[in-house]
Amino acid sequence: MRGVKEILQKMSGAGKDDIALVEKAYAFAEEAHKDHTRFSGEPYFGHLAETAYLLAELGMSGKVVAAGLLHDCIEDVGVAPSTIEREFGKEILFLVEGVTKLGRLKYRGAERHRESLRKLLVATGKDARVLIIKMMDRLHNMRTLSHVPEAKRKRIALETLEIYAAIAHRLGMGLVRRELEDLAFEYAMPKEYQETKKLMAERSRTTLERLKKMVNTLRKEFAQNGIKGFKTDSRVKGLYSLYRKLARKEGDIEKIYDIAALRIIVPTVEDCYRALGLVNNVYQPLPNKIKDYIAFPKPNGYQSLHTTVFSGDGSIVEVQIRTPEMHEEAERGIAAHVEYKEGAKQTGRSGGSFDWIKSLIPGFARRTTIEEKKNGAPAAQYAPASTPSWLADLENTEEDPELETTLKTDLFNRRVFVFTPTGDVVDLPAESSPVDFAYAIHSDIGDHIFGAKVNGKMVPLDTHLHNGDIVEIQTKKTAKPKSKWLDFAKTTLARRHIRNALEREK
Repeated sequence: MRGVKEILQKMSGAGKDDIALVEKAYAFAEEAHKDHTRFSGEPYFGHLAETAYLLAELGMSGKVVAAGLLHDCIEDVGVAPSTIEREFGKEILFLVEGVTKLGRLKYRGAERHRESLRKLLVATGKDARVLIIKMMDRLHNMRTLSHVPEAKRKRIALETLEIYAAIAHRLGMGLVRRELEDLAFEYAMPKEYQETKKLMAERSRTTLERLKKMVNTLRKEFAQNGIKGFKTDSRVKGLYSLYRKLARKEGDIEKIYDIAALRIIVPTVEDCYRALGLVNNVYQPLPNKIKDYIAFPKPNGYQSLHTTVFSGDGSIVEVQIRTPEMHEEAERGIAAHVEYKEGAKQTGRSGGSFDWIKSLIPGFARRTTIEEKKNGAPAAQYAPASTPSWLADLENTEEDPELETTLKTDLFNRRVFVFTPTGDVVDLPAESSPVDFAYAIHSDIGDHIFGAKVNGKMVPLDTHLHNGDIVEIQTKKTAKPKSKWLDFAKTTLARRHIRNALEREK
């Protein structure tokens, strides 16, 4: 069981108040749960201490770590909310009650899952710290899932894949997402897990040996060209991630180039681009496989340069290039912003460069939307904080008959970034069409689409959009939505407007 000293040692830069708070919460929770045991027969408090340790490891503040220790007091051992407030204050009570509410949501299959997932996501809009505590709670539970009765394991594993791993991805928490996915995969799909594990074992060893040779070559190249203070690292693809990609590639592992990726971590953004040039000079890059996620970050804030190259021995390898700050953000997502703010190390709650993440945390502002810009709204950089659009949209989907489609396409599937002719970035689900793009800009544009250009060429309205496409919508006052648009529109927003327009026509 984790001792309080271990937890405190993981809290970077903790002040006296934080230390006193965590010590008090540790003693309080240990006493409250003294007669409470887990399925394994071990003291339940061990789980709470482990959750707190994981939160401390993420760099969370003393209040969040304390809430991690206390998060099951109300639900499991009947501690009164008024007692939590009296002993630890309103803010910690708010966090504990938030986690308690999320804990009541269980995966029950399609119908109940829809509503539970909607509530889960909307509930996080008030404060992302609630969700981060719940994620660490779930991570430790998954590490000990073998002790849970067999009848419950599959439900918990499916819930983890469908909800928690997907949200970890959305929060940019790469390490957490991967571990949750792989722990759940084994119990949710045991046959597929074993098959994928066998495939991975056959490939990963030779791939890692290849990466070592590439590292030695690139070290010499970087040294000769004045890039100093760089580090290299390798990442083997998660089993569940490999399984999903195999499904998209018709089971052909030869088409998957990122089973293991070489990571190059350099001091500055300028070094990233210099390193990219050197890598592509030494190794022949594949056409159309250079991706700049520094200039155009993913929706969850992920930043890095990617290039896929021929390694020289007939194989293909993905190389990722990033700064130390980008690496922290890629691994820990929103939690990394506790430590990084304007290049300096911080403690407690702090900001970062991701607008939608800022809007999850009280005190930060939201971005002006594209639709607001078109309507002449003033810039919202210093407006009151609001829920990010992907969360806020869920509040309007309670009566949506296609809610499950909404959740699986709008939130959790792969995304594409496309551009307006003036350079605004529009974030859409994979396989979105110009119709989805038009409605994302403004409902009036969507309702009067006459034609669409992609990269300067006229295209059919059912064309699939790809990363980097520049899309221009042509409108006509007499043009109206067609029922066949529902066959290829991907976003809930577009489908809702199309259905409404068709109803008006009737």
